[in-house]
Amino acid sequence: MPSNTTRIAKNTLMLYFRQILIMLVNLYAVRVVLNTLGAVDYGIYNVVGGMVVMFSFFNIAMTSATQRFLNFAMGQNDTEQAKNVYSISFIIHILIAVLVIILSETAGLCFFYTWLNIPDDRQNAAFIVYQFSIAVTVINIIRVPYQATVIAYEKMSFFALISIIESVLKMVIVFFLTMIFIDKLISYSFLVFMAGIIVFFVYKIFCNRMFEIARFRIYHNKELFWRLTGFSGWSIFSQFSNLCRKQGINVLVNIFHGVTVNAAIGIAMQVNSAVYLFVSNFQTAFRPQIIKSYAAKNYDYFIQLIFQTSKSSFFLLFLFVLPLYVNAEFILNIWIKNVPEYTVTFTRLILLFSLVDAISGPLWMSIHATGNIKKYQLIESCFTITNIPLAFLILLIGSSPIWIFVIEVSINVLLLIWRIFFVSKRINILVIDFLFKVIMPILIIAGISSIVTIFTYYFFIDWNRLLISCVVSTLCISSLVFCIGLDKNEKMFLKNYIRKKIVLINGQKK
Repeated sequence: MPSNTTRIAKNTLMLYFRQILIMLVNLYAVRVVLNTLGAVDYGIYNVVGGMVVMFSFFNIAMTSATQRFLNFAMGQNDTEQAKNVYSISFIIHILIAVLVIILSETAGLCFFYTWLNIPDDRQNAAFIVYQFSIAVTVINIIRVPYQATVIAYEKMSFFALISIIESVLKMVIVFFLTMIFIDKLISYSFLVFMAGIIVFFVYKIFCNRMFEIARFRIYHNKELFWRLTGFSGWSIFSQFSNLCRKQGINVLVNIFHGVTVNAAIGIAMQVNSAVYLFVSNFQTAFRPQIIKSYAAKNYDYFIQLIFQTSKSSFFLLFLFVLPLYVNAEFILNIWIKNVPEYTVTFTRLILLFSLVDAISGPLWMSIHATGNIKKYQLIESCFTITNIPLAFLILLIGSSPIWIFVIEVSINVLLLIWRIFFVSKRINILVIDFLFKVIMPILIIAGISSIVTIFTYYFFIDWNRLLISCVVSTLCISSLVFCIGLDKNEKMFLKNYIRKKIVLINGQKK
């Protein structure tokens, strides 16, 4: 167990620095792209690209299945089974890519011309963007088995390399976009497509050379095929409902309010994605160990990981969310010259949604580890899909689109409560333990830190306010997490880890 914990810590640190690079590049790139394209074209790119993503819910479900079965096989030290899983999953992803192309070019095109609210003079450009979005989605689908293999082997250093490559490509795109004189929306879509191809081949070359299991072979096994598709089949309900929530709401807002409000949602989502990827990468480092510990029947360690990951995910995200939430208006005005209406409020509400999601991640990972996901996925999907009819009613009666995201946050809180009780019945976790060891420290630390930061906020203005509130919130959260948020074993591990790093650094200096 100590070696596993050390590996998780190293992977987390690697992914943490990786994400800092991604966040800085993404935030800069979004600013330049928005100012170069304008609110209308940026809104078109978000709503059109989102339509294609809706058809890829099959792939998202299959991604989870591939990851689970690879980790499970490796947790049982069954290399031959891992090879079989890889080959079968590759075939399935090819089939999914073909299905996405068919759906996008039939039902998708029908919806594109019938329902989307796009200015007449931008219809042709939007159509070309749509085609490039399909191509990018197909590339990302075929890339999944490679990504799953890298995560299964816990080679997080490779993700750091990929981050550097992606960041360089984004900067190249931004550079060329400001210099291009032909249609910038079409040019941007083409450049994103080319970047996707480059990243795909980097994954392919690395995996083919480094991992024995990542070599495709013709393999016929109906039982494994149906086990993989059966697992992903139930995940489809969840992924479809999630995509409906995200992209369906984007389309509804487009129909009722036009592409300018879509641009506001797109900016808010970009801010949230930049911040939430810290937690996503953090949980990526833990996920293989959660599944492998269950496969090895090490249930005490399995439960310990769930508690640690839920709690730590929230604290890690809250460290960034609190100063960003408080200073959202000032930061957005600095970052983007002309901030579309609703952007500040959308950003704050989506950040609250993600805080709840951060706690939930390890809970659904634990259910996936068991492989018994049918009931879980069905009920979770029912919770999530209710966002669509409620959003439609809100917009139909003429209410502000802000209420859509208020409802989203409320439903996500209810979903978290249900997950806690559901998981407690499936993997023998006491609800009272989760409440006292995870939820209680989170509420205490979040409450005290928020009060202190907001109190400090009103004594300063502009840059001083931003700087002071960031320092105060960071110090407050960090000290409270160490005093209240960590148990004795976690404190001991943290102290030992820091001590070893200091000794190592001093030794290198000598």
